[in-house]
Amino acid sequence: MKKPIKKTWMIASALTIGMAVLTPLQAGATSVEPTNGVTVQIEQQITGAIKSISDDGMYLKGRDGKNYYISFYKFSEEQRLKMNLVEGQEITVEGNVVEDYSDFYTFEVYKKELPKGVTNEELTKLEKMFNEVKKLEKEASKAEENKAFEEAEKKYEEIRKIYSDMNKITNPYYLANWQPQPFEEYIENYGFSEKNIVIAESDKKQLKVIYEEWVKLEKDGQEEKSNNKYDEFSKILQPYFDELYPPQPFEDFMERLDLDIPTETLAILKPIYEDAQKAEKVENYELSEKLWSEFSNIIDQFVKPEPFEEYIANYDFEISDTDKKQLKQLYEEALKLDKKEEQEKIRENWEAFHNILDTYFKANKEVLISPSKVIVNGQEYLLQ
Repeated sequence: MKKPIKKTWMIASALTIGMAVLTPLQAGATSVEPTNGVTVQIEQQITGAIKSISDDGMYLKGRDGKNYYISFYKFSEEQRLKMNLVEGQEITVEGNVVEDYSDFYTFEVYKKELPKGVTNEELTKLEKMFNEVKKLEKEASKAEENKAFEEAEKKYEEIRKIYSDMNKITNPYYLANWQPQPFEEYIENYGFSEKNIVIAESDKKQLKVIYEEWVKLEKDGQEEKSNNKYDEFSKILQPYFDELYPPQPFEDFMERLDLDIPTETLAILKPIYEDAQKAEKVENYELSEKLWSEFSNIIDQFVKPEPFEEYIANYDFEISDTDKKQLKQLYEEALKLDKKEEQEKIRENWEAFHNILDTYFKANKEVLISPSKVIVNGQEYLLQ
């Protein structure tokens, strides 16, 4: 079972992409031409400083100004921890070029995640289905690029069906290998005790019975009945979740936004905010979406846009003076236009703005590397 997901307001920030310097490992290696026009060797060595790190990989920055993304998929969690990678650290990577981020997730990676017991015959079937999914994903992506959305959706429907067939093979093994936690440990994971929230003894007894019934149904593979038990469990816990994750008071939310909003406008916003929260609580998502949209439209009037110079400084590449001048004109003009009456003109401005920037994005697009070796402080880490 999983904890309910609460909707939150989030602010997105631009990621600065890193770069690296590349050296061929062997003369005469076959070369490929990535979409950014940088010719590299299939077998290659990259040396660069780590720009940023995520759970799945890292970006490197090199002396030549090129960008590279190194996937972690083929390395174990234990190896990643031993590498002790930090931003700014210089490392060397050996590996192959791939065309797309999805190419990092190969069948060999998928196979490592499978539970014990899957037979060789089943592995052969899974590999065939896995490769068909990868093919369909590329076809769907291409269809979307060509705005053939109906064709793309058909491909995705085929993908969903294949994944369902793959799950029919693997799920019995996952369930056989699953060791559920004792109820007391499981309920402790929710963190109620950390907030001094006490579950009534009668509720706790009922929850334990339902939990043990749910475990048995999961083990037996009775999905529909298992889901019904999950709903029973969640329904009893919901009041405690409400106490654990209380809605943020309007005043606290507005203070965090740090906007200069008149008192009379705040008086209009508060009931909309509280009604939207109530609608979410009763799962009336259509109403909550309508109310949040209304709330955002009012808030937007008081959000001061970034000056162009601050906005453009977020990008880690040089823009020519001519393009920068044109971008600034488009940016500032778009912000001055009336949002209600000049939507078409605003759209045209932003489209022209992004068309100019796209040239730089493509020129600075990272080369994707699937590594076979990572060298950190002279220590080599090879695929296991």
